[in-house]
Amino acid sequence: MSGAAWPAPAKLNLFLHVVGRRADGYHDIQTVFQLVDLCDSLYFEPRPDRLIRRVEGPAGVPEAEDLCLRAACLLQDVAGLQAGIDIRLIKRIPLQGGLGGGSSDAATTLVALNEVWGAGLGIAELVRLGRELGADVPLFVHGNSAWGEGVGDRLTPIDLPQRHFAIVHPGVGVRTAEIFQAFELTRNSPRTTIRGFLKAGGGNDCEPVVVGQNPEVARALAWLAARGGARLTGTGSCVFAPFDTPGDAEAALAGLPAGWTGYVASGLDRSPLQERLAAERSSHDGVRV
Repeated sequence: MSGAAWPAPAKLNLFLHVVGRRADGYHDIQTVFQLVDLCDSLYFEPRPDRLIRRVEGPAGVPEAEDLCLRAACLLQDVAGLQAGIDIRLIKRIPLQGGLGGGSSDAATTLVALNEVWGAGLGIAELVRLGRELGADVPLFVHGNSAWGEGVGDRLTPIDLPQRHFAIVHPGVGVRTAEIFQAFELTRNSPRTTIRGFLKAGGGNDCEPVVVGQNPEVARALAWLAARGGARLTGTGSCVFAPFDTPGDAEAALAGLPAGWTGYVASGLDRSPLQERLAAERSSHDGVRV
């Protein structure tokens, strides 16, 4: 593949409250999305035909369920393009971990191919397409850490204190749909505000359900909690704890049990995808000059 990689960053949910259930079966939430510098990498090679191919991608994900392919096909169709693409995805963000990797990959595909193909769609249209692919995709299209409401797609950019995170993936995945369908899930947490969160924080309403259904996640949460204020991110299997320095986060992962994976990640207010997009546009401007 030619050209530099396009990054797809992970996110953490610093808190997650389920504040209601909608008539369509989805849930209203309040959350804070913290972008972090743990990233997947995507490479795109234009084709002379209309084929959209995955030449490298996550093992165990059928092409029909690959959000990158779905995003590329959706953009191609909506923009009426005759161009094709080969997509290579290098995965670092674990699947079904609550880190938003699939949604981020889809957002990066939309943003990158809009530029590579010259589709000319604006941010509002890309966000609309993102909503068709998943509730978290608009977050990554916008590219800022954010306060999220609705199904997580009503976003307000937020600047957060600089923190570094120890993240543990306990070697299992958790499906979001199963957690939101659980009878025991709390669905009536009181609403809060950005100011309220910054003052008092918040918990994750999905954590008791995930822990109750997945003993290995419970074990990981207890293990990391002994080293910092650990909690679950999103509805996945990853747990995290914040620290003041990368060294502190690294030290918290010492002695990680076999079969688990640890990551040290720094919080970001702005996605590296936006920097990559700016670099791409700058290079095009240089060619035109």
